[in-house]
Amino acid sequence: MSTTLPPHVVPSADHDGRPQRRAEDRAAARRPQRRAEDRVAARRPMRRAGDGVASSHSVTLVVPAQNEARNIPWVFEQIPRCVDEVILVDGSSDDATVPMARHCLPTVRSVQQSGPGKGNALRTGFAAASGEYIVMMDADGSMWPGEIPHFLHFLDHGFDFVKGSRCIAGGGSLDLTKVRSFGNRALLAVVNRLYDARLTDLCYGYCAFRRSFLDALDLRSSGFEIEAEMIAHALRSGLRIAEVPSLELPRRSGRSHLHAVSDGRRVLRTLITERPGARSSAAASAEERR
Repeated sequence: MSTTLPPHVVPSADHDGRPQRRAEDRAAARRPQRRAEDRVAARRPMRRAGDGVASSHSVTLVVPAQNEARNIPWVFEQIPRCVDEVILVDGSSDDATVPMARHCLPTVRSVQQSGPGKGNALRTGFAAASGEYIVMMDADGSMWPGEIPHFLHFLDHGFDFVKGSRCIAGGGSLDLTKVRSFGNRALLAVVNRLYDARLTDLCYGYCAFRRSFLDALDLRSSGFEIEAEMIAHALRSGLRIAEVPSLELPRRSGRSHLHAVSDGRRVLRTLITERPGARSSAAASAEERR
């Protein structure tokens, strides 16, 4: 599976930096007097011609953000037309994150998360979502919205949970440090062993799933470990999971909220606690102590 890179990673050699996949794309860009909707669509990079067709299901994009005002414009201007609803979950930002989001996308729904942590923000956004499909992505510019149609393609074709992978053909990372890379490989080995899975990537929060399975995912985490909890519960519940190639980009500005060591420990604890049979064993032990 091939992946078109975002415009700031591999700029077009043509004229304006938009990613081009074939010669006719460039020819179409030079057509005179395009309609207004064509000019708007041209600013949004697509993976292939057919991706412009909306999914037959409604789509909600959930974007947790805390002090991401400088990154929001790049992210929001590239959200593809197949997304019907965008929910910005604000983590008590003290910059112009919310006003900037409304300026870039007047239809955005802004909700305030009820507590601290990325997990709380995502759960708040999921509860507010109305779409049949839910897509989650970060607001720092590390995930390219132009990949969303690829996730939806797999949901439209029978899968229940789709996760981005930086470790399969067409994917990659321009921001993975040695520490994060080692931690991801170690935690991936744990999840594949405990859950009898064959995943290629774990600690990457670009995912999409059917909202009808939100109860089955049974999300309770408040921090970054919620991404591992989603995968663990999806595997444990027998959901049909697909991995799609995704390119992780460097954060466009600001400092990451991730703490590799402490968050890695929480992910490991989540994987062990939520493994198949762990809850039933714990319940049985509690019953025996009574």
